[in-house]
Amino acid sequence: MLLGDARTGKLADNLTAFGRTLRRAGVPVDAARMALAQQALQCVGVDRRGDVSAALEAVLVGREQDRAVFRELFDAFFRDPELANKLLSQMLPRAEGQAAGPRQRPRVKEVLQPPRPAAARPPTAPEKEFQFDAAMTASDLARLRHADFNQLSASEYQLVERLARDIRLPLPTVRSRRVRASGRGARVHWGRTLHEAARTGGEVMALHRLQRRRQPLPLLVLVDVSGSMERYARLLLAFLHAATRQLDGHRVQRDVFAFGMQLTDLTAAFAEADTDAMLLRAGAAITDFAGGTHLGDAIAALRHGHARRLVGRRTLVLLVSDGLDTGDAEQLGRELGWLKRHSRALLWLNPLLRYDAYAPIARGAAQLHRAADGMLAVHNIDKLQDLAAGIAALLRQPPRR
Repeated sequence: MLLGDARTGKLADNLTAFGRTLRRAGVPVDAARMALAQQALQCVGVDRRGDVSAALEAVLVGREQDRAVFRELFDAFFRDPELANKLLSQMLPRAEGQAAGPRQRPRVKEVLQPPRPAAARPPTAPEKEFQFDAAMTASDLARLRHADFNQLSASEYQLVERLARDIRLPLPTVRSRRVRASGRGARVHWGRTLHEAARTGGEVMALHRLQRRRQPLPLLVLVDVSGSMERYARLLLAFLHAATRQLDGHRVQRDVFAFGMQLTDLTAAFAEADTDAMLLRAGAAITDFAGGTHLGDAIAALRHGHARRLVGRRTLVLLVSDGLDTGDAEQLGRELGWLKRHSRALLWLNPLLRYDAYAPIARGAAQLHRAADGMLAVHNIDKLQDLAAGIAALLRQPPRR
């Protein structure tokens, strides 16, 4: 039996238009999911709106970060009884004569806008050529560089993510245990010296030296993937992957973990050469995305299972979080103390620092404020470009005793 709307008999068309709108909002919906959606509605029926919403969410949403977007679009899509003609034109209905609803997410707000007439649209560039100058003016680019990541629409977010991948993050270098042949150095390179002496009948004409190699500072990154950090986490992961992949020909030793309610090791995902492939692999590994935050438990898991990732006291720790922790504050303080004792410096990257009146009032934020050696805001492109200078200034401070 085919499903149909009792008023117009076009529920299948409405469902197809709803799927297209989800795709416009960035929710991955393909033909297989749409077929499952029709089967789900046949199983639960269309008598109760709550059953329809739950059934469609179960088959159309595969990522935790898309659930809130789906629910807002579903509420906006199916609240107007006159849907038949509106859905066929791919315009989301708005309840006429009703008060405005709650504040919408940028992704939802963008797709709620009616499409512009074809004559007003700029010519479409080839999909493979990603040219920012052809799509926007210099003023638009300047605005995006100062725009908060949390206030971007879906299309703007994609552009800013591409811009973030081009930002360099030159880490300071330190002397490693490995050595190389050099004209200067404290140790004599006896192998090369004797090899050269064999050419002169055993007479040592010059002492060749060994010098310790220099390598980028080891990096440990902890990224908060809780609900309040939803829009920042993905973009910062893309930025850190592209910026720290290789510096001046040296491979960076980097260990990356995501934390929410638990700790997730993303180091294997960061080994991917392509940033998009890394994001797909990281998304599959993270199971607590857009949940709560238990940073104390995450650092405890790091201490028990991954303590050897901290190389002596040379590792620079970048902690990306807004400090809105819901775990035990005393435990967080103890674990942060351990992390400080086994690292060179702890830099707290906090998006909430964009507010001039920000104060670490939350218990977790207060613990982080006391433990961190430095704090930086990371809420827009300009602040990401200032990150390298902030790290250099932090490392110029005398090491902790």
